[in-house]
Amino acid sequence: MIVGHIINGLVTGSTYVLIASGLALVFGILRIVNLAHGEIYMLGAVVSYIAAVTFGLNFWLAMLVSMIVVGIIGVLMEKVFFKKIRNAPYSSMLILSIGLAFFLQHLVQILFGAEPRAIRTAMSTQIIRVFGTSITLQRLMIVIVGMALMVGLIFLINKTTVGKTMRATSQDRDAAMLMGININRVYTMTFFIGSAMAAAAGSLIAPILLVFPTMGADLFIKAFTVVVLAGLGSVSGIIFAGLFIGVAESLIAVYISTAYRDTFAFLILIFMLLLKPSGLMGGKN
Repeated sequence: MIVGHIINGLVTGSTYVLIASGLALVFGILRIVNLAHGEIYMLGAVVSYIAAVTFGLNFWLAMLVSMIVVGIIGVLMEKVFFKKIRNAPYSSMLILSIGLAFFLQHLVQILFGAEPRAIRTAMSTQIIRVFGTSITLQRLMIVIVGMALMVGLIFLINKTTVGKTMRATSQDRDAAMLMGININRVYTMTFFIGSAMAAAAGSLIAPILLVFPTMGADLFIKAFTVVVLAGLGSVSGIIFAGLFIGVAESLIAVYISTAYRDTFAFLILIFMLLLKPSGLMGGKN
């Protein structure tokens, strides 16, 4: 029985990991706290729904389309809004991102509608057994694909030229510019990758949960908690932090009470900010 609850926690945690990875990437590289990141996740689910249901695309192709489209939307957000306030105080970034979050919510509500909708896939009804417990293939793929994307992201950051330019920009933007690194290109790549990761999370979870304009609000808080637990800007620590919170929430909901499930994440957030603001990984990539 407990194995099933742990697997459910891993599914939830994998969603947290994907959303938090984009949030951590944007903050770690660009020092931008994007409070509209939950709405980027929501857009991923919406675009995936439109591609799969309206245009009849295969689920995986719809997910790829969603990652590309939402990645481009993320780049446009950076070019149109965040680029103007790169050197502004954090308060300006926070206010701007809050405004963008509400704008995206209401825009999707007008264009897409407020009624929750569901994506049906063949994987949603395929039951397989893992360690003696039953799970749908769709839920299992969230863990497998989520972890694969995270491994790819960590490899990109640590082993490629693109990743080196990102890390150089993170360490010292002015020195990176003097070394000939195109800062604008780094900002573009970072926002694209971060938004695409959030879109992947939205696409993967859409067949399990309903798709609606405010679906990203609650998950953003969880993703932010994961980022704080891992260490602001740490991408590699996101995997442990996200899976830990997901499993802990699942076990608390079953063995204590569902009323305390969300409370756990908020307690983690408060204690980490009070006791170890740098997080478990100390902000290391």
